[in-house]
Amino acid sequence: MRVLPSGSTALLVELDGLDEVLGLYAALVAEPVEGVVDVVPAARTVLLVTDPARTSLDAVERAVRQTRPRTDRSGREELVELPVVYDGADLADVAGLLGVEPAEVVQRHTRAEWTVAFCGFAPGFGYLTQDGGGWDVPRRPTPRTKVPPGSVALAGEFSGVYPRESPGGWQLIGRTDVAVFDLGRDPAALLRPGVRVRFVDAT
Repeated sequence: MRVLPSGSTALLVELDGLDEVLGLYAALVAEPVEGVVDVVPAARTVLLVTDPARTSLDAVERAVRQTRPRTDRSGREELVELPVVYDGADLADVAGLLGVEPAEVVQRHTRAEWTVAFCGFAPGFGYLTQDGGGWDVPRRPTPRTKVPPGSVALAGEFSGVYPRESPGGWQLIGRTDVAVFDLGRDPAALLRPGVRVRFVDAT
């Protein structure tokens, strides 16, 4: 663990990998540090934003170093079910890359829960991981200039749902009608760090 100041009111915690990030993030959410107003996970870091009127960066660093990461991260957030029509343009290609039939890709994608590890790329775009998923799907060699909103995709170890039309290089395996980002909803993002997700085959 490496802890660095990020400006005058935040700390950036650098970790070895995503598992360490998820464990520390879960612990910090379960037992919030006094004076920390936001905790933002990423692939290898956790950013802690503080209220300087309530704490100091030194105090927060001491608390973080004393925090024991959680190994059991289930049940701490709500479960979101997303119905998916698995007719994506890249489903057959993904099956070929994994050496299985398209139906097996769908079964693997739906049989276990996913967890939103962190968000990025676009508002409402969550990077989802699946315990024991064993996914390793390369991105498309040539990104698409337009990916429709609601597209369900895979890249590397992650799955994601495109919140709006945008360019993208992930492999498209299906689509959902659920709006994962809606400014008229509170919170606007359906897929927030820590939220559990189950994809349901609606084909």
